[in-house]
Formats: sequence, C-alpha cells, structure tokens
Amino acid sequence: MPVARTRAVALTGVEGALVEIEADLANGLPAFTIIGLPDAALGEAKDRVRSAAANSGVELPARKVTVNLSPASLPKHGSGFDVGIAVAALATTGALALDRVAETVHIGELGLDGRLRPVAGVLPAVLAARRSGARLVVVPWGNRDEAELVPGIRVVAAATLRDVLALHGAELETPAEPVEPIAGPPVAAARETGGDLADVIGHPEAIEALQVAAVGGHHLMMLGPPGAGKTLLASRLPGLLPDLDVDAAIEVSSVRSLAGLGVGSALETRPPFEAPHHSATMAALVGGGSGLIRPGAISRAGHGVLFLDEAPEFSSVVLDALRQPLETGEITIHRARTVARFPARFQLVLAANPCPCGQAGTGDDECTCTPNTRRRYLARLSGPLLDRVDLRLTVRRVGSVQLTGSASGSLTTAAARERVAAARRRTASRWGQEGWRLNAHVPGAVLRGPRWRLEPRERALLDRALERGALTMRGYDRVLRVAWSIADLDGDDRPLAEHVGRALFLRKGI
Repeated sequence: MPVARTRAVALTGVEGALVEIEADLANGLPAFTIIGLPDAALGEAKDRVRSAAANSGVELPARKVTVNLSPASLPKHGSGFDVGIAVAALATTGALALDRVAETVHIGELGLDGRLRPVAGVLPAVLAARRSGARLVVVPWGNRDEAELVPGIRVVAAATLRDVLALHGAELETPAEPVEPIAGPPVAAARETGGDLADVIGHPEAIEALQVAAVGGHHLMMLGPPGAGKTLLASRLPGLLPDLDVDAAIEVSSVRSLAGLGVGSALETRPPFEAPHHSATMAALVGGGSGLIRPGAISRAGHGVLFLDEAPEFSSVVLDALRQPLETGEITIHRARTVARFPARFQLVLAANPCPCGQAGTGDDECTCTPNTRRRYLARLSGPLLDRVDLRLTVRRVGSVQLTGSASGSLTTAAARERVAAARRRTASRWGQEGWRLNAHVPGAVLRGPRWRLEPRERALLDRALERGALTMRGYDRVLRVAWSIADLDGDDRPLAEHVGRALFLRKGI
C-alpha cells in the first residue's frame, strides 16, 4: 500500500503550524512506531490508538506500522494528534479514501473505548488550520462549539473514531452502538468583579484616575493602609473598559482555550480580570511549564486588567519579570527545543500597604515599623518596574462623615464607561490611521515630534521635572501619554498646561 497521509496542528504558544502525519505499512514483526520529535504524551498514542481501533470494530494490521510527524524538527506536544495518527494508520489498509483523508485536519484525543476526548487549544488550532489553507477539520464533539467560532472552514464534530472513519468512506460491518459523547470542559466564568462605581464612597481623585487609566490603557499603583478601598477600586476598573473588538475577542478566547478554561459557543467580549495570589510562581504569572508551555496570568489578562494585591509580598524576581511584557505587549518563553509567544497586552494595577503593619501615615500613631523597615518593604517594588507605572495614587481611609453622609458616590459605572468610550473615540480618530488604538501605545518619539509636540508653555512643568532628575526619559514620555488621555477625557483636542500638571501629579502623587 502507498504511504497514507493526513494532517494535524502543532501549537507553540498561540501560534500553530500544520503537521503532516505519514503512515507506512511494512512487512515485519508487529510493531507501532511514532517518530518526528513527539513528547511523552504523544509517544503513548500508539497504545491509545490500538485499543481505540480494536474497541471500534476495526483492527490495526498485524504488521510493522511506522508513523512520521513532519516536519520532524518541530516539537509536538500533547494528545491532540491521536485521531490523525489512528486515521493515517488505518488508511494504510486501503479501507479509507486516501484523497479525502489527506485533505482533512484531525484534532482530538482518543479514549480506549474509541470515543474522542476534547483537548485544550482547539480554537487557535482551527485558526491555524484555516490560515494554512485547510478546508475541513475534524474535532471532538465536546469542542464543537469552540471550533465553529472560526469562519471560513468546515467543522465536523465526531463523537467516536467510528464516526471519523465513516466520514472517510470506511465500510464498518458491525452496527454502531449508541454512545454518549464526551462533553467539553465547563466554560469557566470570567472573574466576577461585581458592584458599581457608585458603591465607592469618597476617593474622587482615585475615581478620576481610574477613568484616565481606562481611556489610555495606563498602568496604576495605589498605596494606602488596609481598608482604604484599594481592592474595591481595582475591581471597578474592568467595568469601565469597553467591550472587546473582534480581533481582541479572538485573542482572549484563544488564550482561554489554551489554558483549558473552555470557550463555549461565543467569543469572550468583556475584558478579563486576573488577580493572582502573592504566592504565585514565575510560571504561574508569566507562563511556562516543563513540557507543554501554558499561558500565565499576564496572558489570561490580555486586553484586560492584571491586579496584584499586596504587591510587595510577591517575589521580587516574579515582579521584575513583568518589565519586558509591559513594554512589548507579549511574553516570549524560551525552551531548549522551542520558543513560545503569548500576547500580554494588559493593564497592570498594583496595590500596596505603606509598610508591613500597614498603619504608616494613618494618623493613629500605631505604626511600629522603623523608617528603614518601611523603605525595605516598598523597595521590593524595583525602580525599573515602578518607572513603567503611569499613575500612582495615595489612597487614604474614608472618614465617618463621608461614610455616613451619603449612601453612594455620584458617578455610576455606566456613566463612566460612556465617558471613557467617548474619549477613546477621540483617541482612535487621532491615532487610528497610524495603527495605535490607545495613548499608552503611542511611541514617545511621535509625541515629541514636530507634529504633536506641545508648546513650551504647556510642557514647562514637565521639562523642569526632567531637568531636576525627578523623571527619567521613559517617565517623561509616559506623562505625555497620560496628558493626552486626560485631554481626551475632558474633550480637548490637545493637552493644555493644566492637563500636563494633572498628569505629572498622577505620576508623582505617592
């Protein structure tokens, strides 16, 4: 028999590449060999395929079967190649239409009883198959809704290996018994931030800063004692952000699929909110793993908010790992045989107490920390990391008059979101043709260039701060970006001296 061929998808990060699965049947002692740089899970596919075929009423030939995954230099991970390997191996017997098999992309894991088990990463895998020109993809029944989110490619959902073989023209003698398809992973609900901005009592400057952050995509740090409302404020930021556009929704949903969180029958349209515990490891925050590389919290927070509560309690090594993603908007993870890239365009929100006991600056004279202890505590947040944070606020406790004087604040989340949306439309009309959607994405060289440079009288405060050494060059550019966001929020065409002053205060407000 000629060599049988079919296709599958190998994922590296959110990117995928088509893999050609070749199967050859030769004389010799019965054996099943898989070559082409498989990992341990993929190497075990031969046992799953043999049992699944036998329990589906078809037998692998009692001869030497060699399966090659090409290109052999590309690492392959996981059990999503099982169906393709089984189809290619069985096609060597002549029972399947070779031309139909060769045109199909197969994704899925096999159970020993022949049922197809859902796998993680189906959405980016089907996207990669469509971009590579594939027209037909077979997926497990439990991944059907997720796969059908990709337009321009025919999706066939199969419950068992028998269904796949029948699709390719196999004549199965024994009648199929009713089989309950394996359901997909439950769709993990996005973290519920809950509540309304009107629930925040007091803190008018913090509410204004949240809106500025939402307009421009700026990073934010809040410093204050326990109970001042830092977590409450951070949880309201995602509600101010507009719905995701189609490209961002696909990216967010692809990362959720890779993380095994499930996608369901609709793309995720709301910005995500991730709040990892301060004991999170490097791999948990930025992504990684010894075998299959998984996205971390910064990728799951893409196009949304990453909130690090009690930021000084995080490992300093973990915190400093955020510096590069904050600049580039992606995380690149290198391993010995592969490089995986994940999107990491998120808004960082840090919250910290002023000292280990949290009472410094409260006026209660209860702080027992020495000045040196306070300095060491906040020094866990390195200067290079803080230099990438645009807005810095001191959040103080609410007094009894504010707490009992009114039931709620005056600005609701709906009203604030509309104000933010109007400001983002001004931003888009200015930068849209250049490919930038947010002020935080605009290079500093453009803002300092001839076309967009502010007048000397408008940037006088900023220039003096740079000359005194109170700002770095990066900080100078970030203040300019915040000033543009404040101007957009106020409905002005260009930042004025007032906007620059407010932006400088928000930069140096701690």
